[in-house]
Amino acid sequence: MAKNEISLDDLLFEKIARALDGLEYGSIHIVVHDSQVVQIERTEKYRLPVEKPEAKISQARTGK
Repeated sequence: MAKNEISLDDLLFEKIARALDGLEYGSIHIVVHDSQVVQIERTEKYRLPVEKPEAKISQARTGK
């Protein structure tokens, strides 16, 4: 293989790294068929800050 030729494994690792880049919460699914990676799926979840119930009650009472 020539020096500047990129192998399939290198491309696969690059795609997996790109799927992981910036992922805070979620998952990466790698689908294999006949010993070959055929699909990479990225599921991302966004976590929202949780308000405590007493904060909601006091806001309802004060009208804020």
